[in-house]
Amino acid sequence: MKRVMFLSLLAAAFLFASGGEKGEFEKKGFLATKWCVENDLFADCRLESYHCGEEGCYKHWLPGQPEKREFVLYVHDEGRYYIVKPKGVHVSELLEKAANRNEVTIIGTLDKDGKTIEAMEFKAPPPPKKSFFKGCL
Repeated sequence: MKRVMFLSLLAAAFLFASGGEKGEFEKKGFLATKWCVENDLFADCRLESYHCGEEGCYKHWLPGQPEKREFVLYVHDEGRYYIVKPKGVHVSELLEKAANRNEVTIIGTLDKDGKTIEAMEFKAPPPPKKSFFKGCL
């Protein structure tokens, strides 16, 4: 009995150590910008907010100024968002494949604050299929 208990504790310790070493954290939700999520603009999030932070910011943003890009992942089940900092992911891939999309999975590590995910990789759903409208306009 003691041997079985010892082996189960040892296995649990290895699982915990390997999970802590990787630090893998996975969340699925809607990827947008912080400004869009705070203003309840999900699918209607303007693409300029991915570059300079808010809607209409292109009017006062000049080329050469630093970008104010802040990705967030809104998790529907929790009703909150996580700030996404791309570490192992290229920003261009996030913009091309996952921006303004639902069911995006971000895989990475959760910071100590519990609000920021350092993204090592992501999984985006396939793009919607093209459809043909057969009717009279």
